[in-house]
Amino acid sequence: MFISPAYAQAGEASTQSVIMQLAPLVFIFVIFYFLLIRPQMTARKKHQEMVSNVRRGDTVVTAGGIIGKVTKVLEGEEVMVELADKVTVKVVKSTLTDVRNKPEPAANDS
Repeated sequence: MFISPAYAQAGEASTQSVIMQLAPLVFIFVIFYFLLIRPQMTARKKHQEMVSNVRRGDTVVTAGGIIGKVTKVLEGEEVMVELADKVTVKVVKSTLTDVRNKPEPAANDS
């Protein structure tokens, strides 16, 4: 009874204030793109290229840290990797973290 109801006044929102409210969000997205998204895309592309170029005789390192030599590239997404003499395992290509090509024969400078 002693307090009168207060009514909010409807003011017009200007276009400039809407742009100023969205500018920080756009700025944050641009920073995320250049610092996180783009480097991940290039790293994924590089990894896919490396895995697709695996061939027989390459020394590979798996995600589990196992080092072996590729004995056979199977159809699909698998390769046969020799870990020791007569110990061969089938490995999914996407789990390869590093591909070390065959060592080049040493040149004799004699």
